[in-house]
Parts: sequence; structure tokens; C-alpha cells
Amino acid sequence: ALRQISQRTISTASRRQIENRVPEKQKLFQEDNGIPVHLKGGVMDALLYRITMGITVLGTGYVLYELTVASMPKK
Repeated sequence: ALRQISQRTISTASRRQIENRVPEKQKLFQEDNGIPVHLKGGVMDALLYRITMGITVLGTGYVLYELTVASMPKK
């Protein structure tokens, strides 16, 4: 078994050809429809954007809270 593995040739060719979808993606992202480029990917882009903004707002709020607590002298 080890001998067969060592003699096996490595093929760099893909078993199935992957379709080139670059032109359709270029058309989608270059379309002038008023949507920001970071949201043109659809629902998943919008969801990731909202999650990122939520984490950013919560993180900023937490930092401000901790700075306020750190600035208050303890009794």
C-alpha cells in the first residue's frame, strides 16, 4: 500500500472545471443602483454589516463605561 502511494502521480489538473463567474460579479458590483459597494453582495453582506456595527457600538459603549469607572476614585 505504501509503495502504491509513493508511486502515485500528483495531478495538478482539477477534476471538475470551475466556472468563471468574474464577469457577472463585475457587472453586479459596477452597477449604479445607489447601494454602497459593501452591501451589494446581498442579504449576507447586510447581515455581516449589521453585526459588525452592533459589535462596534457595544464595544465603544463598554470602553466608555470602563473609562468612567476607572476615573471614579474608590472609597
